[in-house]
Amino acid sequence: MSASYSDTTKLRQAIIEACLAMNATGLNQGTSGNISVRFGDQMLITPSGIDYNKLRPEMMVLMPLNAVEPDPDQMKPSSEWQFHRDILNAKPQVEAVVHAHPVNCTALAMNRQEIPACHYMVAAFGGSNVPLAEYALFGTRELSEKVVTALKDRSACLMANHGAVVVGDTLQSAMWRMTELETLAKGYVTSLSIGQPVLLSTDEIEEVKLAFADYGLRTL
Repeated sequence: MSASYSDTTKLRQAIIEACLAMNATGLNQGTSGNISVRFGDQMLITPSGIDYNKLRPEMMVLMPLNAVEPDPDQMKPSSEWQFHRDILNAKPQVEAVVHAHPVNCTALAMNRQEIPACHYMVAAFGGSNVPLAEYALFGTRELSEKVVTALKDRSACLMANHGAVVVGDTLQSAMWRMTELETLAKGYVTSLSIGQPVLLSTDEIEEVKLAFADYGLRTL
């Protein structure tokens, strides 16, 4: 169960509020993003194709983490439910998964570019880069496998010709991470427009990771 919530009512509402915040801040557009949060051996995930302003707590879809197909008695879950399920299974310490199409992250993903060590905040995502998951059709098992691979020792990745996904030990931390990822991507895109960014070395990134550990910032 998520450490922050003891029942699904509050958790369902928190997911709705996070969806609305993503669109209000420009991290996402329309219904292209999706959010899931662990609840015991299940996950709550946003439904497919519903305007965020029309979401209600009962519309959130509760799925077992060993589910192989959606429950036909509930609303249809996000088309990306497979990679949400697989990330939560692959990363037991993760409580929330956030997927969106932030403009700068998506621009890099369109170019099939990862984010290198252009700024020390890269280390907040677990290493010396934010990797790029190889392209696969949305909503497929193949895409899920590629995203899980890209996130093996990272808390964020870009998705080729698609968008971005982040994880967090709470829903709040995952949302923070998506904001930081788009800020980082914007800085990198801007830097590329005026020259070539100078990259930090592996040793410098490792130094930042150690500093983050003392600061209290988990990189998952």
